[in-house]
Amino acid sequence: MSFDVRHRSRHLIDGPERAPARSYFKAIGFDDEALSKPIIGVANTWIEAMPCNYHLRELAEHVKAGIREAGGTPMEFNTVAISDGITMGTEGMKASLISREVIADSIELTGRAYYFDAVIGLSACDKTIPGCAMGLIRLDVPGLVLYGGSIAPGKYHGKDVTIQDVFEAVGAHARGKITDADLLELENVACPGAGACGGQFTANTMALALEFLGLSPMGSASPPATDERKQKAAFEAGKTVVDQLRRGLLPKKILTRLAFDNAIAGVAATGGSTNAVLHLLAIAREAGVPLNIDDFDGICERTPVLADLKPGGKYVAADMDRAGGTRLVASRLIAGGKIDGSQMTPTGHTLAEECASATEEPGQDVVHTLANPVKKTGGLAIMHGNLSPEGCVVKLVGHERIVHEGPARVFECEEDAMKAVVAGAIEPGDVIVIRYEGPAGGPGMREMLGVTAALVGAGLGESVALLTDGRFSGATRGLMAGHIAPEAFKGGPIAVVHEGDRIRFDIGGRKLDVLISADEISRRLSNWKPRAPRYTSGVFAKYACLVSSASEGAITRPV
Repeated sequence: MSFDVRHRSRHLIDGPERAPARSYFKAIGFDDEALSKPIIGVANTWIEAMPCNYHLRELAEHVKAGIREAGGTPMEFNTVAISDGITMGTEGMKASLISREVIADSIELTGRAYYFDAVIGLSACDKTIPGCAMGLIRLDVPGLVLYGGSIAPGKYHGKDVTIQDVFEAVGAHARGKITDADLLELENVACPGAGACGGQFTANTMALALEFLGLSPMGSASPPATDERKQKAAFEAGKTVVDQLRRGLLPKKILTRLAFDNAIAGVAATGGSTNAVLHLLAIAREAGVPLNIDDFDGICERTPVLADLKPGGKYVAADMDRAGGTRLVASRLIAGGKIDGSQMTPTGHTLAEECASATEEPGQDVVHTLANPVKKTGGLAIMHGNLSPEGCVVKLVGHERIVHEGPARVFECEEDAMKAVVAGAIEPGDVIVIRYEGPAGGPGMREMLGVTAALVGAGLGESVALLTDGRFSGATRGLMAGHIAPEAFKGGPIAVVHEGDRIRFDIGGRKLDVLISADEISRRLSNWKPRAPRYTSGVFAKYACLVSSASEGAITRPV
């Protein structure tokens, strides 16, 4: 039985009683011919407040042209987008993770209201990618997510640089290692145009993950934002979503457990962001696919790091694109039996079929072979222990320490920790503890790139460790444990760590412990008093009431 390409829109548009609706549509240029075709929602996360998504308004025109070419009628609508990089280190950063839920909610709301037959999401900055995916899954109509692409690297004294270098330069500047003029010069050149952050930070990590997952066309993420091939990829994505509609290929048919295993392996093989744990857990919850935080550890343990990408490596996303892109990475993992090539993609072809056309730039050393990996095991680890009974996430690419023990330096918020770093009050060997920054306690689970980059810039990146119930940027490097769960606000053990307590990271044993007795932890917790919420009204307050633990993806759900 063929799939009804107007399975939803006919309920809004067809019949005499729907004349008022058609009249409204005709007021803005949709004629009878356009309204007789399947209606494709184009969910755009364009915003004028950051470079990551700045070009998506233009890119949407190519998507819509592809939809029309394939016989559909596009209807574009917008949602929100928050720049992690711009808001980093401020109260505004709390809006970032919360925006993921708002994006998903707004796509779901608009899709349900206008009965779109299919949806394509245009994403770029970090939370717009999982937000688009989550909204699409909730609607469960044919559709896909298109990534707007990476920014080109900047040039500073003959070297490629990214925004990571600017954040780290802040720490160097605070220690007097560079001048005001040096910092300004770097600031002026690090971000040369539109596109998302250039390393294998969260945006590029999640864009790759969605290709491996089957929610984005394979190879569509690789071309940089300002490359002419991105416009072609947008046009083809528009055609693909209409073809997907004709075949009735729904997201929940694509999103198997093996597809999620593929996505996790893709993240591990490219040294991707710790945020992928949070977002893939959230996407799996929306799809009804069983996935828990410990599943990441086993997959990362058996997956080598193949791509030598920043923040832990040498190259940026544009370099991987030139080397062969995501197809090259996937083809090597398929050939080595590290991922399942039989999983479906939006085109209706399997992952293996899509990667059969992979090419490699002669002499490239961005994407290594399985016989000669960057590292033998993947870039993420999940740890438990008396400080993180529900688990936490550590990024292994970018540092080599597997054990660290030192005194706790306890801070009740990110700003206090940043002041201590800038003031030179952190010593080698210290373990920085930043708490009450979790999903509910922050609320919004702020990223700590300002602090972690300042530590690196100050020359402390290899001698201190940090743990938090907040998050890290994909640009973070060093020994950092994030997503500590339960969080301090919910009475997790991190809430009762005292200044000077000894804390031990044991990466090999996957343990994170404060070196005090279980009885002492219980005694301290019995005396702990919950804090009042930071916000009592508005979106932050609603989010804090509804959000789950980071170990479950920090999703919102009805109480």
